[in-house]
Amino acid sequence: MSVEYKDYYKILGVTKAASQEEISKSFKKLARKFHPDLNQNDPGAEKKFKECSEAYEVLKDPEKRKLYDSLGANWQHGQNFQRPPGFENAQFNFGGPGGQQFDAGAFSDFFETIFGGVGGAAGARGRQDRGGAFGDFGGFGGAGGFGGAGGYSRGPMRGSDANATLELTLEEAYRGGAKEVAFQEQTIGPDGSPRLGTKRLSVAIPAGVRDGAKIRLSGQGNAGRAGGKAGDLYLKVRIMPHALFKLEENNVILDLPLAPWEAALGTKVRVPTLDGAVEMSIPPGSSSGRKLRIPGRGLGGQGKRGDQLVRLMVQVPGSLTDADRELWEKLAAASDFNPRPY
Repeated sequence: MSVEYKDYYKILGVTKAASQEEISKSFKKLARKFHPDLNQNDPGAEKKFKECSEAYEVLKDPEKRKLYDSLGANWQHGQNFQRPPGFENAQFNFGGPGGQQFDAGAFSDFFETIFGGVGGAAGARGRQDRGGAFGDFGGFGGAGGFGGAGGYSRGPMRGSDANATLELTLEEAYRGGAKEVAFQEQTIGPDGSPRLGTKRLSVAIPAGVRDGAKIRLSGQGNAGRAGGKAGDLYLKVRIMPHALFKLEENNVILDLPLAPWEAALGTKVRVPTLDGAVEMSIPPGSSSGRKLRIPGRGLGGQGKRGDQLVRLMVQVPGSLTDADRELWEKLAAASDFNPRPY
């Protein structure tokens, strides 16, 4: 029977090398574009929406995606596998005379278990290999058979790992501590269909955690099958922009405005940091762009914190009163300072 092959990557507008985050973003964009409730005048919107949903249902799950990538155009044949009358009592021989024989019932269970993981509730039910009939049946995408070096799984399967983004303020990243977060997760309902739920967790943020770092939460990933352990959840830290500070690797940068006379004569200024304000002495003759260092007020854990760099920015008045102008003119006439040595 010929089954039409659907290129799920093409449907979602991504490449085969796309990350899970890219796949999710593309699906959300297309779902908004083709949702039937938002496109009632487009007769093809509902069909496109269903195609996108079908593609996302497979590609968002690492196990289903791996199966789809391995079998390509043939992946749907196994999903539609049906036992014909008398099939349970049949025997199959692979490899010619003397080849290994397989019980047909176990053979059909094998296909239901593997391909059911792509198409529907059969994958959620799962089946166990009868007597290890397929324990050494190779040739399905890895040494020893389906699923890697160990071949076809005979028991509980560990759930896959999950990834999410954890947004933190710069203050939260600097101080660390517990943070309550909420995530959407997919669960399997009583009828075997996937459902979206909300999971709330308390996450321990390491003090000084850097942008892009990953926090691992053991056992908080996708649920296992047949009693298997859940996978892990990896949170990628994203530090949000700050109104005062910028990041340069593990150093924190602050631009400090100064009046011309403060830079020329020197002064003391209260400078904000992520750990409270400190008083800083500005040396006389400081030019705009000069950086002063406050040690240990940056990011980075395990006793290797970065510093806060204070960048001096000399400002001049935008407008002058007559008295101001007279003073500046007197200074210009009396001074022999030349900022341009050429």
